[in-house]
Amino acid sequence: MAELDDWEREFDHTWANSAEHKEPSARARMLAARWKETPPDPAPFRADPGPAPRRTPWASTAMVIGCVAVVMIVIGWAQLRAAF
Repeated sequence: MAELDDWEREFDHTWANSAEHKEPSARARMLAARWKETPPDPAPFRADPGPAPRRTPWASTAMVIGCVAVVMIVIGWAQLRAAF
């Protein structure tokens, strides 16, 4: 029976939620003190970042093929230099 009482006591959310006073966090107190002197400027909830620049599919493909070609040329040149 004691185990059940301890379990109920540990998870008694109604008792915790019925507390009369809840102290704000340190950050909330800091911001409240700062905003008393200089209130923040109004800002939208989430600013619209605007459209991101998009690459066309062929440009991405050309970039990948170009990088692969450069790597193949560098490896071939290194093997050629090592052979002589």
